[in-house]
Amino acid sequence: MPPTSSLARATLSETPADAAAPPHRLAAVVILSGTFMVVLDFFIVNVALAAIQHDLGAGEAALQWVVIGYGLANAAVLITGGRLGDVHGRRRVFLLGMLSFTLTSAACGLATGAATLIAARVLQGMSGALLQPQVLALLGELYRGPRRSRAFAAYGLTLGLGAVSGQLIGGLLMHVDIAGLGWRSCFLINVPIGLAALAAGLRVLPRGEQTAGSRLDLAGAALAALTLASVLGPLALGREEGWPLWSLAWLAASLPLAGLFVGQQGRAARRPGGQPLVAPALRGNRVFLLGLAVTLLFYAGNASFYFVLALYLQQGLGLSPLASGGVFAVLAAGFVAASLRAPAFAHRLGPQAIYVGALVLAAGHAMLYLALGPLHMGPSAALLPLLVLQGVGLGMVMAPLVSSILAGLPPAHAGVASGVLTSTQQVGNAAGVALVGLVFFQGRAGGTAASGFTTSLLYLLALALAVAWLYRRLARAADRLAVRP
Repeated sequence: MPPTSSLARATLSETPADAAAPPHRLAAVVILSGTFMVVLDFFIVNVALAAIQHDLGAGEAALQWVVIGYGLANAAVLITGGRLGDVHGRRRVFLLGMLSFTLTSAACGLATGAATLIAARVLQGMSGALLQPQVLALLGELYRGPRRSRAFAAYGLTLGLGAVSGQLIGGLLMHVDIAGLGWRSCFLINVPIGLAALAAGLRVLPRGEQTAGSRLDLAGAALAALTLASVLGPLALGREEGWPLWSLAWLAASLPLAGLFVGQQGRAARRPGGQPLVAPALRGNRVFLLGLAVTLLFYAGNASFYFVLALYLQQGLGLSPLASGGVFAVLAAGFVAASLRAPAFAHRLGPQAIYVGALVLAAGHAMLYLALGPLHMGPSAALLPLLVLQGVGLGMVMAPLVSSILAGLPPAHAGVASGVLTSTQQVGNAAGVALVGLVFFQGRAGGTAASGFTTSLLYLLALALAVAWLYRRLARAADRLAVRP
């Protein structure tokens, strides 16, 4: 067995707390239901857009905001949502977020016009930002040692399944058309799930204690939201609009806003009794910062892959949304298989597990590029088996990545650390889709959707190799800090 690094030791070692009575067996299910719903609702709406346009008479701009309003509001509030959990108690904020997400999902499903739907989607995204950071913080709080490793692996599995299955579940709901609800069922499905999670959560989630004397840094929260909105807004809207000048100016505004945020956080930390939104213990943690960089690159590739694969299946191969979702299920099969084995991979390979997973993903991208490009094998021979391989690579990385980044961080900052990490995932998603869109549509301009997809695979290959390289640096940095006297 290879030597185990400090990253692996932090997630696999036993502690005295491990001997304590484990949480209720339903606790993890309740907690992870929040992640699944929030991620699913980002992707599931894509299948319903045509029906929404027909039913509500929504224009192209309105449809964009149905998608973007949710993601933008969610990302802008994530760090604040994490800090609210640190201040007011993670159980309390989680249940409040679940209630709010359930109600706003009902509002989306009952919307009578495009403006009403957009407003409900924005509120739904903000509600999700209360939920998501508490998920990671609660898992880290309730589980220790190998149980924590398995809990974070389950989080990675849930995260991936929510993204991969969004198109399939949406297609099935639209196809079955329960009670003639059509597109509304894509939102209303959250209501019974949310109510069940609330009822179970009140019973099985232990009451935590809020940090004495803590308060929310309102100025930091506002600057963080403005900065994230200035990054994600133009990335999401600019590509669709052909990168007009206003989108570039909006994106450029994120730099001075980020500078203001960093300066304000430093001043808040230096003031007597100051409590900045992001604690100095996180801002000065090199392992955490490197982990955020790995997360940014990985999720840029993850969202990009789903985006161009969906375009290729529907525009290049002419598949229906339901049939396209079925192909995504093949990718999900490899992902689930690897995610379920992630703790075993981490135990056997130690810090190399994520590195190997990134290389497996890179190999899948490279082989699919060769099969569809230079070798001209065609999708019928190459696509499905290589999607399984790519799913395995995604599962080997996504499931243990969170655990390796959050391991060893101060428990008092778990909520805001989770918020920062989840915000980084969102920025990676948006930036990845914006960049791969340029690659895909440029490649398609000289040929077909198949040529755009093939060109995009080279971009995805480069990102996967960058994840492998940067994670090696992360593991080495963690080892150096572990041996420092």
